[in-house]
Amino acid sequence: MALHTPDWVKHAVFYQIFPDRFARSPRLKQSRGIQFKPWGSPPEAQGFQGGDLLGIVDQLDYLQNLGVTALYLNPIFAAAANHRYHTYDYYAVDPLVGGKAALRELLDQAHARHMRVILDGVFNHASRGFWAFHHILENGPNSPYLDWFLIRGWPLRPYSSDAEHPANYDAWWGLPALPKFNIRNPGVRDYLLDVARYWIDYGSDGWRLDVPSEIDDDSFWQAFRQVVKTANSEAYLCGEIWRPAQRWLQGDQFDAVMNYPFSRAALGLFGAHTLKKGYKPGGYELTPLTAEGFGLRIDELHALYDWQVNYAQLNLLDSHDTARALWIMGEDKSALRLCVLFQMTMPGAPCLYYGDEIGMTSAQDPFCRAAFPWQDQSQWDLDLLAFYRHAIALRQRYPVLRIGTFHSLYARGGVYAFGRVLDQQCAVVMFNTQTRAITIDLPTADLPCLGRIFKGVWNGKRSEVHQGMLRGLTIPARDAAIFLSEDGGSSPMPSDLDS
Repeated sequence: MALHTPDWVKHAVFYQIFPDRFARSPRLKQSRGIQFKPWGSPPEAQGFQGGDLLGIVDQLDYLQNLGVTALYLNPIFAAAANHRYHTYDYYAVDPLVGGKAALRELLDQAHARHMRVILDGVFNHASRGFWAFHHILENGPNSPYLDWFLIRGWPLRPYSSDAEHPANYDAWWGLPALPKFNIRNPGVRDYLLDVARYWIDYGSDGWRLDVPSEIDDDSFWQAFRQVVKTANSEAYLCGEIWRPAQRWLQGDQFDAVMNYPFSRAALGLFGAHTLKKGYKPGGYELTPLTAEGFGLRIDELHALYDWQVNYAQLNLLDSHDTARALWIMGEDKSALRLCVLFQMTMPGAPCLYYGDEIGMTSAQDPFCRAAFPWQDQSQWDLDLLAFYRHAIALRQRYPVLRIGTFHSLYARGGVYAFGRVLDQQCAVVMFNTQTRAITIDLPTADLPCLGRIFKGVWNGKRSEVHQGMLRGLTIPARDAAIFLSEDGGSSPMPSDLDS
């Protein structure tokens, strides 16, 4: 079947927000008697710090100035945990983040700025407070909703489970707080598919799907896609799958996945000498890579999928489920900058985890879910923030860096280079992982480009192709050089929400 992925995603720069910890708005009037932990409390103390959706609206100027064009929000529906993966009402936006009215304002204000918003969908499991599970807790085997979950014995042990007496119903990773839906029940399917459609009709621009591989049922995800794409053909469906995901990316289920193999490769090359030993995000080992090994890894990743998928992949470095990239790479900011430049010049949509751009750093959950320090800019790395803005602006200025074809050119001696080609414009992107400047002659025979004169748009000077080589290209230490052919153009990003 012919594959199609949303065109807007190919031009997007995403920003992932953990709502409870991004921003608290003084405009949101909480119910009297509500108490939050002080903003900036240690994240390991858990609890709620009161970030809300109006807080995101209040910071849209900041996000737009950064260059962000799409938001990915961790769950916002009613739940009894600060991360809100314990959903108890899929039709209610949690009142602690402002309720449905706050989501309406966020969607309207974001769309007015030509920014998209995708929501986190947790459809594999609910919570002990979910109405159908609560009905079973109250009525036992007499509940009409008994078959909505997978009950293994009586009496249920929702709060008294332990290693010797595990939960006696199917739950995510055996956690009794997260009872797993019986996805084969037609009522469950109807309910979840209606939720999927409801929030797309409300104005969200797609779904990030939590642990979708644990719903081992292609027909469900095929129906899910049909419902969502009927509501909005350009809605984005992105699955959280940490490994190669060909099964789900054939054009009948998801558009893309969170590209964790991309992140592991980038961290492995650019942070090769400073990687935290023994840290395994998602259980996957991080391996230091040479340029040669990295080049092979990237080509292997691209070969997994149709190019429509590659252009829509969510290319992240870290997330709420991992340590922050800067921590993973031993606080080496040169490694982080190289990773970000790689994100901004590769096929796929870059996704930034909130606060990385100001130098937030920490180990994995719960530490990676700290509050954004709006109140204290002395904690911000302003030079790093300026770098992020510059790198994002480069991607936005040149369409070739977003939707150009990809061509491997060079991978050895600590240098990795590739080309991008769009219409008459060619880009050459070169990374130097060494601690000294390097000058090389770059073969261009594999670059289907008519242009002969290249200008430097990130480091680098004007250069000319001579006998199939760009000669004398110098890349600064721990930096990149990017060249564009002079017979192509530049243009702003597509800004129409209907593009």
